[in-house]
Amino acid sequence: MYRPSAFAVDDLSVLHEFIAQHPFATIACVLKKELQFAYAPVVLDESGAFGVARFHLAMRNPVSEMADGARLSFSFMGPHAYVSPDWYRTLVTVPTWNYMAVQGTGAARRLSREELRTLLIDLSAQEEQHLLPKPPWLIDKVPPPRTEALLGAIVGFEVPFETLEGKFKLSQDKKPEDMAGVIEALEARGDAASAAVAKEMRKLK
Repeated sequence: MYRPSAFAVDDLSVLHEFIAQHPFATIACVLKKELQFAYAPVVLDESGAFGVARFHLAMRNPVSEMADGARLSFSFMGPHAYVSPDWYRTLVTVPTWNYMAVQGTGAARRLSREELRTLLIDLSAQEEQHLLPKPPWLIDKVPPPRTEALLGAIVGFEVPFETLEGKFKLSQDKKPEDMAGVIEALEARGDAASAAVAKEMRKLK
């Protein structure tokens, strides 16, 4: 990932928190000399040098068929929004895009069936906590034969990250008054993505 110094983020606690808030990953790998993509929610375990990602895919997904032992790349995208040059108060320049992203790489290991079951329990618990006070969904609500059939249709993997890096491009390279103009304009747009970018920019002021 191209990371000018103004936008580079390497604080592991910040990167882990970002993944926790944006766990749905784009997963890329080279299979049979072609670049393949998969998409999956991730459970991040804060172990090892940079953390370990666990995820599952459909059994018939081409990435599932070849991922065991393969090197995978993960992209976690956060809020992003277009920035008009008209919003700067002193600067005359061209349009740009503000965004937040974290990228990691590592070699995959296929999970055992019991590890896969544990992953599903952990993943549902991770996401159900955002729905409180709704009583959390539990895998025990599914009849065992149905659970076993579903487990047979998916494949789980874990990837110890060998690299993990972030890029938070939020106008840090601009003058305070120009950043303030962008924040004001993004908030005025009224859409959720622009508001989320403006909120992150305010944290830098």
